[in-house]
Amino acid sequence: MTALLASVLSAEEAELAVRAGVDIVDLKDPEQGALGALPDVVIRECLARAAGRRPVSATAGDLPMEPAVVAGAAARIGALGVDFVKVGIFPGGDLLGCLDALADEAARGLRIVAVMFADLRPEFTVIQDLAVRGFAGVMLDTAGKAGGGLRSHLDDERLRNFVREARDRGLFTGLAGSLGLADVGPLLSLKPDYLGFRGALTSGGRGAPLDPAAVAALRRTITDYQPSSASSATAAAGAQQAAPSRSVSPPLTSSAKSL
Repeated sequence: MTALLASVLSAEEAELAVRAGVDIVDLKDPEQGALGALPDVVIRECLARAAGRRPVSATAGDLPMEPAVVAGAAARIGALGVDFVKVGIFPGGDLLGCLDALADEAARGLRIVAVMFADLRPEFTVIQDLAVRGFAGVMLDTAGKAGGGLRSHLDDERLRNFVREARDRGLFTGLAGSLGLADVGPLLSLKPDYLGFRGALTSGGRGAPLDPAAVAALRRTITDYQPSSASSATAAAGAQQAAPSRSVSPPLTSSAKSL
């Protein structure tokens, strides 16, 4: 089943997201870019508020593709105690060098999710490179939020191929990028492991606070499209097979035990 990921900016939003029934709490600062990283102190506050009730992911920032920079940022954020670190695949730089450096972190137990961008001409051939280097998952997002949502850049067939290719290689999958309620039905039919939202969960765009009513509406919509799911969907079925568990990890709720 497909899970709901909500990007949050603060401990208060993390609490709201958990109470509203989201499956994954994602820590990200949209004012700092597509994968803007929150300050370490805010990440710690969010983790304390989530208190192991939901898996928590965090973005590493919009980083140049320099191995030492990317791996260092991922390791630092992972050490704060998040369950997953999201690292962007941006144009230019030393992509394979970055993947090799991140493979070393994955071998030490860090669960890494690579983020590809639908509006930056992603090459799905990199999925194999991620799989052999021990990444936990891969997702599609959009780098520029003014140029339309995910489905305006890639048609449903290409998105279906992305999900299938990643799953065939043991990676869990996520889809995000200015998604709205109208995207839920078509994207759920592709069976990604999670759908990610920010702007649709607020009443005023990505930088506005979470709106409890908007979160509840999206939660209901996803549940209504998946009536066989008596409890919350798993955030990433099979992720434990995709990456080794970390030596120290907060307890997970039964609704997210596959992460």
